Amino acid sequence: MAQEQPNVVLVFLDNFGYGEPGFNGGGITRGAPTPKLDKLASEGFRLTNFNVEVQCTPSRSAIMTGRYAIRSGNATVPLGEGVYGLVQWEVTMAEMLSDAGYATGMYGKWHLGRTEGRFPTDQGFDEWYGIPNSTDESVYSSVDGFAESGVSEAYVMEAKKGETPKKVRPYRLDYRPLIDRDLTDKAMDFMERQAKAKKPFFVYLPYTATHFPTMPHPDYKGKTGNGPWADLLTQIDDYTGELLAKVDDLGIAENTIFIFTADNGPEALDFQNTNLTVETAINGSAGPWRSTLFSSFEGALRVPFVIRWPNKVQANTVSDEIVHAMDLFPTIAKITGGSIPKDRAIDGIEMSDFFLGKQEKSGRDGFVVYMGKDIFAVKWKNWKLHFKEQTAWNGKLDTYTMPRVYNLYTDPQEKNNVLFPHTWVPKAALVQLTEHMISLKKYPAIITGQKDPYNPEN
Repeated sequence: MAQEQPNVVLVFLDNFGYGEPGFNGGGITRGAPTPKLDKLASEGFRLTNFNVEVQCTPSRSAIMTGRYAIRSGNATVPLGEGVYGLVQWEVTMAEMLSDAGYATGMYGKWHLGRTEGRFPTDQGFDEWYGIPNSTDESVYSSVDGFAESGVSEAYVMEAKKGETPKKVRPYRLDYRPLIDRDLTDKAMDFMERQAKAKKPFFVYLPYTATHFPTMPHPDYKGKTGNGPWADLLTQIDDYTGELLAKVDDLGIAENTIFIFTADNGPEALDFQNTNLTVETAINGSAGPWRSTLFSSFEGALRVPFVIRWPNKVQANTVSDEIVHAMDLFPTIAKITGGSIPKDRAIDGIEMSDFFLGKQEKSGRDGFVVYMGKDIFAVKWKNWKLHFKEQTAWNGKLDTYTMPRVYNLYTDPQEKNNVLFPHTWVPKAALVQLTEHMISLKKYPAIITGQKDPYNPEN
């Protein structure tokens, strides 16, 4: 009997800018061609206006729940050692697909909780291997003062659903270049096991490699002759190619939705005050867009996106329609027969007809841009309204009494304020902000650090 529900593979890069892959103008201009990613784009549907939230944790929250991260109490990257992440009341993409009969495996960076009840296997995944937090923690044991700080060391962890996650090994610089190789192998093994069992599967593969520090696998170190970032780009290209080849070799390509995207734009870090070498620095590219993560500019929001589903999603097609990461939750639910919670605000828009080529419009005109818990901007069609601007995570913050208005078609760098004569734009664009604020009154946001059990009625 043929499997009816399509498999879903979601490759989720970390701090990987719009301008990195060849299909977005990167590749050879970044020091390394990306033939396998470019082939993926030629076989799938590429979005040039796919948007995320502007920090790691918020983006991961949004893509997993179909909701603005502010609603889930995950609007910021966590600092300190306190409780954070998704409460168990939230329904993740993995839980939705698990309830629909899918095997669910995650391999990589979670960043949505590091305490009891907050790990991936508490949130719908059958198995997980990876890190609970972020890759900058791999540096800790190598910097002055950490040993005396009392801060817990980071660990690579592993778990099956219903088990307490086990510490596999410390996450240090010796394993930093190796982990993504293991993540790839484990993801392919999972696919093979589920294909043999003829069970639909969901693979969530949030890679670590393009987050600071930049350390390619030994097999790739020096391979391009153009520095560690180019070496790493080649590594990413090859690993993605291996995943696609595995899907093809298993004979399940026509029944597998394969998505390649990222959590936010590139990094912008100052290494002058560390004892780390410049070779470990991220030098990411946002392509034509301005700025990096931790800003409200397009460079933080727009990331690469390709979806391949042979004979379902039209090959070699491109759209500049606005899509947000949180739209994937209801869209995948519709395609797979999953159920969406009815007792909460779901901000994602169901777009299956758009992805399947049955309509040209995505159904989304814009969205609200958060930087942490503050609303920095509103995006509407080809216009952007900024109430606050911060060029990077450690940059100067500007707050405006009147919004700055940019036309993204004529000003992709968002530098030429055209509020006058375009004062009509806020009148059109701010309708969605009003609706969003009303929705937050109806469905109050979960507070950051909220402990379980959580029930909105309480």
